[in-house]
Formats: sequence, structure tokens, C-alpha cells
Amino acid sequence: MQAITESPGSKQRGFTLIEMMIAMVLMTVGLLAVAKLVPFSIRLNTANRDDSTALVLAQNEMNQFIDVPLANLNFIDAAGHNCTLGNGALNAFVGNPVVPFNGRQVINFAGAQVPGYSFTWFDPNDPAQVSYDVRWASYTRANGARRFIVGVRRLGGNFPLLPVNLDSMVER
Repeated sequence: MQAITESPGSKQRGFTLIEMMIAMVLMTVGLLAVAKLVPFSIRLNTANRDDSTALVLAQNEMNQFIDVPLANLNFIDAAGHNCTLGNGALNAFVGNPVVPFNGRQVINFAGAQVPGYSFTWFDPNDPAQVSYDVRWASYTRANGARRFIVGVRRLGGNFPLLPVNLDSMVER
């Protein structure tokens, strides 16, 4: 018969103190990396909210422009702004200047707002009171059709956002 030469605790398995320390360091590095992403995701969420608000505002104005009869050159929108829709005798853009961008015409926000063709909007229920610059241009064609370009961008803020531009043609 052979004698048992192993001690009773030698078959126990587990992590050593060094392995636990290395695992804790790796976990800490991972948590710090995730913690750095939280402010970035909050800023990105805010930017996406501002972009969505600008798009909804531009779509709302565009829908109101489309609903106005082509003979009308002015109207009051749902928010109470006096909106000028152009001059039926002209065959050129009137309102805010437009510039070509990627093969299409967009509103040029480099200059000042053109009275009657722009306004500043903010949501009174938004605690941040973010303001939006709303501008448009109108082009009346010889056949009586009218083309609208509406641009909206957020004013202020810590990072730039591209303006939202919508383009639509109305013919009756």
C-alpha cells in the first residue's frame, strides 16, 4: 500500500491574489472607458433632438406653404408669423439667398435674415430655450408653379449643426 504524499489543501483551485488584482485593474479600465462615453452620448442625444426639432419645424412650415393658394403672396402661419411667399411676376428666387450644395439649392445662412422671409422660433415648453433660425425662398415659374426651399438651423450651442433644408414644388 502506498502512502499519500499530498497535503490535504493542494487540490483546491481558485484565483491567486495577483490574478484578482489584475482582474480588478482590467475592470477599472473598462469602467473608466465606459464612463468617458456617457458625456459624449448625452451631447449626441442633445444634437439629435435639436436636429429632429429643426426637421419637424421645417416640415411644418413647408406644409403650410404648400396649403396656401398660389395666388396668395402673404399669409399668417399657425404660430402667428407673417410669411411672404414671393412675387408671382418674377422668374427668380425671392426671399433668402440660395446657394448650390451637392447639386441642389439650399438656403444660405451666412447673411442676415430677410424680413418677411424668416423668423426666429423657440419652444416655450423647452427648459433649455433653444432658438431656431427659420428661412425660406420662393421661385415662381412661368406656368404658375411655385417652388419653396425652407431651411432651419439651431442658433447658438457648443457645437455646430448643419441646417435642415427642404425643397418642394407646388402646381395647381
